[in-house]
Amino acid sequence: MCSILAFTNPAADEKTVAASLAKTVSRGPDMTRIVNVNNNRGYMGFNRLVIMGLTEKGMQPFVRGNKICVCNGELYGFRKTKKELERIGYTFLSNSDCELLIPLWQEKGVDMFRDLDAEFAMVLYDADTDQWIAARDPIGIRPLYYGEDKDGYPIFASEPKNLVGLCDRIKPFPPGYYYADGKFTCYRDMSDIRSYNTTDDVETICRNIHDLLVEGVGKRLDSDTPVGFLLSGGLDSSLVCGIAAKMLDKPLETFSIGMDIDAIDLKYAREVAEYIHSNHHEVIISRSDVINALEPVIAALGTWDITTIRASIGMYLVCKWIHENTDIRVLLTGEISDELFGYKYTDFAPDAEEFQKEAEKRIRELHMYDVLRADRCISVNSLEARVPFGDLDFVDYVMHIDPQKKMNTYGIGKYLPRHAFEKDALIPHDILMRQKAAFSDAVGHSLKDDLQEYAESLYTDGEYEKARSKYTYRPPFTKESLLYREIFEKYYPGQAQMIVDFWMPNKTWPGCNVSDPSARVLSNYGDSGV
Repeated sequence: MCSILAFTNPAADEKTVAASLAKTVSRGPDMTRIVNVNNNRGYMGFNRLVIMGLTEKGMQPFVRGNKICVCNGELYGFRKTKKELERIGYTFLSNSDCELLIPLWQEKGVDMFRDLDAEFAMVLYDADTDQWIAARDPIGIRPLYYGEDKDGYPIFASEPKNLVGLCDRIKPFPPGYYYADGKFTCYRDMSDIRSYNTTDDVETICRNIHDLLVEGVGKRLDSDTPVGFLLSGGLDSSLVCGIAAKMLDKPLETFSIGMDIDAIDLKYAREVAEYIHSNHHEVIISRSDVINALEPVIAALGTWDITTIRASIGMYLVCKWIHENTDIRVLLTGEISDELFGYKYTDFAPDAEEFQKEAEKRIRELHMYDVLRADRCISVNSLEARVPFGDLDFVDYVMHIDPQKKMNTYGIGKYLPRHAFEKDALIPHDILMRQKAAFSDAVGHSLKDDLQEYAESLYTDGEYEKARSKYTYRPPFTKESLLYREIFEKYYPGQAQMIVDFWMPNKTWPGCNVSDPSARVLSNYGDSGV
């Protein structure tokens, strides 16, 4: 990961810019640079984590003629694009993929955004038109936030913590949008499905799912620094590891985490690791590790959402261990499969139309929940996340599958990706067909229980009622959610609206009107957590 920052106010103060950029130095600890834009037109800043183009020539901001750009991103297939640009006369100083952005802007303008196969957040200043341009990838895998300074000028930054104290209202930059001429324009909405692909049968669908996911993993193995893999033992991360193990000519470095009492998934992760012959690492944590991690996790996340925080603690701690004990720089993860193929609660969807509406909602809001979790837990430990299930071609295809074929009418959820990889035998068959356990539960049932018990110990019933009444926007409804909100407000005062709501199952569906986001409270959880 890297962090980017852009102050568009000509009167911006460089010391303020430097202090703001320093708040996310963990995203890019290798080098920092701040550039005055076009003789006091503003400032751009960049913290670099070296991944592609290892020399200093790959350091940003990139300047070409009257244009300057910063980007936190990976442009997949950039070598082919680079050759095409070289053929029409462009030359490049580095092997960095992001150096291509200014030439692409010169050739295509805003049309470049819809053509990018990338995870990115970027800001560009074009002195020829005296215009600031910003954009974010269509899923929001790379973070970008914005707000207005005291003079009404926009500030763009990788994380909300860069903007605390500088902007009255901090907002997430909408995924799939670009900002130009002072307004936001949607260039691609992954949740806007006008029609379904009703011609492909299940076998054809599964072949396409297989081929697109394999391609998505392959793209994300391209790195000039060491790559590792988070392996929970669930279907999604196991598939990513199984695909990568077949592609690479050396053992994968895989990492799992579990509680010291009742970790569910460690044994399954170990089974996958032995099957694919990876160099496997287990991180064991205790109740005190969980409680001690709570405040730094919320400070890193910038959220008060219950399920995001619970699931982040294990990810944060395993990434912390990886950062402190290995030379890994890039981590592949299994996020975004659930939003596409369904959760445990989507088994209760009353019909295909409702199933599809839920998937569209989850994709729209993804940047505030699982994607936010993966980005912050990984980047705060100076690592880069890559998400094969978030490959744009893969997401686009799956979202257009007839939702009737995605529903759980097969006796097991997420049947399509399971069946897609049955013939390959890339992972053990019992893992391929294993019921899903929620990540926070899979780290250990006691993780959730420990957090709830800790929160209960902090407030009497009276103190709880008095404290929760202070919050009118998405008020806490348990002592655990109150604790999270109070820690959030300590670091992001008055910015609760960055998150739209608590992540919860669709309460309007039969069987889903629950008071806790954990899948453990659902009647169909069954043997998922064993």
